Amino acid sequence: MSRGAGETRVVCGIDEAGLGPLLGPLTFGYSAFRIPSAGGDLWTRLEAEVSPMARGAADRIVVADSKKVYARNPRGRERLETTALTFLAQLEGGRPKCGADLLRTPPPKLRPRAADIKRHPWYGCLAEELPVWMPAERLAIRAARLRRGLEAADIGLLDAGVRVVPEFELNRSFEKTQNKSLSVMSVVFQILQHLWESFAREEVRVVVDRQGGRWHYGRVLHAAFPGTILKVQGESPEMSQYVIEEPRTERRMLVTFAERGEERAFSVALASCIAKYTREICMEAFNGFFSDLQPDLHPTAGYTQDGRRWVEEAAPALAQADLQDRTLIRER
Repeated sequence: MSRGAGETRVVCGIDEAGLGPLLGPLTFGYSAFRIPSAGGDLWTRLEAEVSPMARGAADRIVVADSKKVYARNPRGRERLETTALTFLAQLEGGRPKCGADLLRTPPPKLRPRAADIKRHPWYGCLAEELPVWMPAERLAIRAARLRRGLEAADIGLLDAGVRVVPEFELNRSFEKTQNKSLSVMSVVFQILQHLWESFAREEVRVVVDRQGGRWHYGRVLHAAFPGTILKVQGESPEMSQYVIEEPRTERRMLVTFAERGEERAFSVALASCIAKYTREICMEAFNGFFSDLQPDLHPTAGYTQDGRRWVEEAAPALAQADLQDRTLIRER
């Protein structure tokens, strides 16, 4: 469908999970939908199947900022897993069947290097089966209901996945850029380039949840798309918008960096949930690996204060594992 037809457009979202912790990976979720050009946002179009709020959602899937979807209790874990896996189940290849499959959701060029994963022995402990926190039969029922809802609304989930950045790769990037923001943006641009190559011949709009204080992206964005024309639509602390065009191929993409992007765009909210779910699955593997070495070790979510507690208490396990600090602890 060409964008000139005006009948459909592609809407995409990118968000991260785990930007601030001391331990564990940084994860970037993304999603892309083809929707009719008229008819409201995706929450409105899918209101029978999804809800933007956990309270009162009943049997609907909650698609919102992962902080609103997830809680460290059985209900919160099940809610997050439902959101991530029911949508990933809509893809052509079906949902991830194990934890390692989550790392393989993006195309090969977006995946972490196998050598980087092997540096971290806990990735060998990823869940052997998904789902982890809810019955597979119930998940299948929810996924089938969502599929019918998407079909009824003439909505297609074109792509979704998660880019996992393991700890060593993240530290290597920090060393190269000497700037946390630039390291984060380098991964965002990888995903934007994937969306550009996949969908830019249609009317495609991408919303990126903005982190930190940067709100001028034109120079670095143009450098990431050589040979294109970049137009600044507007820049402000709340939202910055750019159009990337390649007249020769008629490719065009509108990119918006927005505060609270998960509240503005369904695609960003879903990306947030996929990113958070994957990070939690990775941290389950992390804690499982080290508890096998030190059974009395209390697990950690990896955030700074508790991460420091964990590093101190985990001294016996860390001595056994014989790991480089750069493989375990983030440098920024």
